[in-house]
Amino acid sequence: MVDLVKVAYGRTGTSKTTNAMGMRPMQARVYEARGAQFILLKAPPAAGKSRALMFLGLDKLENQGVRKVIVAVPETSIGASFRSTELRPAFFRDWHVEPRWNLCESGAEEGSKSQKVKAFREFMASDDEVIVCTHATFRFAYDAIEAEIGAEAFDDCLIAIDEFHHVSAGDDNRLGEILRRLLVREKAHVVAMTGSYFRGDSIPVLRPEDEAKFRSITYSYYEQLDGYEHLKSLGISYSFYRGKYISAIPDVLDTDLKTIVHIPHRGSAEAYGEKNDEVGRIIDAIGEHVGRDEETGFDLVRRKSDGKILKVADLVNDNEERGGVKSALTREITGPDGRRDDAADRDKVDIIIALGMAKEGFDWPWCEHALTIGYRSSLTEIVQIIGRATRDAAGKAHAQFTNLIAEPGVETTVVADAVNDMLKAISGALLMEQVLQPNFRFYRREDGDIREPIEVDDTGTVHIGIKGLMEPPTNRSKAICENDMQDLMAKACQAMDRRTVGDDIAPEVATQMVLTDIIEKSYENLSADETEAIRQDLAARMNIANLARREAERDQEKAEAEGGNRDAEEDEIESAPDGMNLINMVKKFINVRELDIDLIDGINPFREGFDVASKALDTPLLKQIQSAMVAQRIQMTEDEARTLWPRIKRFREAEGREPNPHAADPLEKRMAEALAYIRSKKAERLRSAAAE
Repeated sequence: MVDLVKVAYGRTGTSKTTNAMGMRPMQARVYEARGAQFILLKAPPAAGKSRALMFLGLDKLENQGVRKVIVAVPETSIGASFRSTELRPAFFRDWHVEPRWNLCESGAEEGSKSQKVKAFREFMASDDEVIVCTHATFRFAYDAIEAEIGAEAFDDCLIAIDEFHHVSAGDDNRLGEILRRLLVREKAHVVAMTGSYFRGDSIPVLRPEDEAKFRSITYSYYEQLDGYEHLKSLGISYSFYRGKYISAIPDVLDTDLKTIVHIPHRGSAEAYGEKNDEVGRIIDAIGEHVGRDEETGFDLVRRKSDGKILKVADLVNDNEERGGVKSALTREITGPDGRRDDAADRDKVDIIIALGMAKEGFDWPWCEHALTIGYRSSLTEIVQIIGRATRDAAGKAHAQFTNLIAEPGVETTVVADAVNDMLKAISGALLMEQVLQPNFRFYRREDGDIREPIEVDDTGTVHIGIKGLMEPPTNRSKAICENDMQDLMAKACQAMDRRTVGDDIAPEVATQMVLTDIIEKSYENLSADETEAIRQDLAARMNIANLARREAERDQEKAEAEGGNRDAEEDEIESAPDGMNLINMVKKFINVRELDIDLIDGINPFREGFDVASKALDTPLLKQIQSAMVAQRIQMTEDEARTLWPRIKRFREAEGREPNPHAADPLEKRMAEALAYIRSKKAERLRSAAAE
């Protein structure tokens, strides 16, 4: 397996420190914004979003005239995060949910739609303050209550929507439509919470005019993971299999690690049989099935290597026993003092096998390895799955995400499809690399600037000066650079295809043409200067780690050539690829040479990821992939020719000749094609002018 992303963190322990009111850093940041009517919280898994809502909701109930708090979650298992919680004596009130108003608890979840809507309506008519339900229940109840009473029934209520990326601005998204009605009416309070603020499709989560009403609060993955006490590193990798995926399970499933295995979606190319049969095959690959634990419903499997009995939770089989398995997984094992017994809770289960479950909101802190079988088209889904392994827990120093995908076949059409799937899998890793980085802010650095070229402020934001950078010329473009970059990076990663990674693709085509196209399609009526400023900011974010990594690799190669005389501290700082050492690498890189926009545009971030992935391929397979990419050759366009023109001029000056259309170098051939295209278009214009 090859890690496309390797991240190391500082283990500062700050993520779990609390202030005098019992709030973690992210929760305190949210509480400071409690006066806002509409709040959008973007924070990673395990950051404490549920408790942040509790602090916020209780203040609004006590001090802001809010009479009810409605918490809506996408599935029942997530509702446990919002159950009654003691917050005193640090806070002025405890969070209390009457059992009958937690419609996600075991028993309540078995009710029909009409029963849940009836319960919701009874809650609205009661004097109680908090209800927890699913998105679906909230939608149905809202429709029923609005039809009978009107939207004013929700005035002075706080509507909290967890996993907010399920909302979209599309006309057919009912939850999104309800939200828009609440925003237009401006009588209710809204808190939207998500760990992945992009949907993985082309539809935005919120319309720009709606999002402008929200107070946005961001707590980055970097802040969260760097502040952990135990988890030090995260790896994101993928592996190939031939034939059926079950043949590769023994190689990628380390049964010494606490693991969640997500089997392929039904109907996908990787799924080869009935879902329960696939689970049985995975268990057979682990060892011998020897029974089932009566209390938890977990399967007991004797491991082949040493006979150890492993406990496997099957969340794929949707029989009547699955409810008991789910309950056992969410039930924390505590000691005599009422606190979690770490050793017993860790030993509760070894492996979880899931299909559509154990993703967003699923809390198993001991998970060390998330093994996902098959290509996932949704980047949101990938981010959520990785989040299952990134919780902090005692004795857990490393977390790993592995995507097991089919190896490209032999036939051209199959190879082409497999290559596209592989590129999309790589794009998911590239996106996570961006998500896991610190929060960057770039500014234009002029000659004589006395500021340090790179500084880290009190919030952990890294400010970097770039020569030649076009700063956002308007408030709108500035807001996009400050608030929308994660979404734009997701769209950029989804654009990874033949046009971005071919051997004949110049870096400028990716950083200039492709990124410009993404921005223009994402926002209407941007000026050319606004678009270019946003593009440069996006290119800088996508390439800053690549530039720092290249410098570290060159330095390491130089040291090895000179005999490897580096002390341990220098080696740790400069050779570590990312994470807490990324800032150190960027600092070192900027101290070696000035950072300018031409340097940033000269690196193709998509190709960098593809080259890392290619190291996992044997030579014949890599040749097949390259042949398939040549077969998908893209016709020259005016935009690409214009983008390549400065490079063509530099080539002629350096080589004293024009690019050769028969050259062995694919990029030189592409420049020759661009030059021929430019001349052809010029001739067409001359003929047209002569004809007039």
